[in-house]
Amino acid sequence: MAAEPTLKELLEVMVRALVDIPERVRISEVVGEQTTVFELVVAKEDLGKVIGKQGKTAKALRTILTAASTKLRKRSVLEIIE
Repeated sequence: MAAEPTLKELLEVMVRALVDIPERVRISEVVGEQTTVFELVVAKEDLGKVIGKQGKTAKALRTILTAASTKLRKRSVLEIIE
């Protein structure tokens, strides 16, 4: 059986589907004692697509990440770096 995709891979697939320049998507994982912080960097012209109107897309990404993290009994935070 194939290994479960990681939270980082899940995030990467979702973000690459949203942006125009998927090869510029960079996600770094900062693992703390209780929380993992995912730092997302995209091309400047794709920033609006990832954030969305009134931050709705970013909020949706965070919601999915939180739901997936909870299933794995972990805590995760998404930071979008400009």
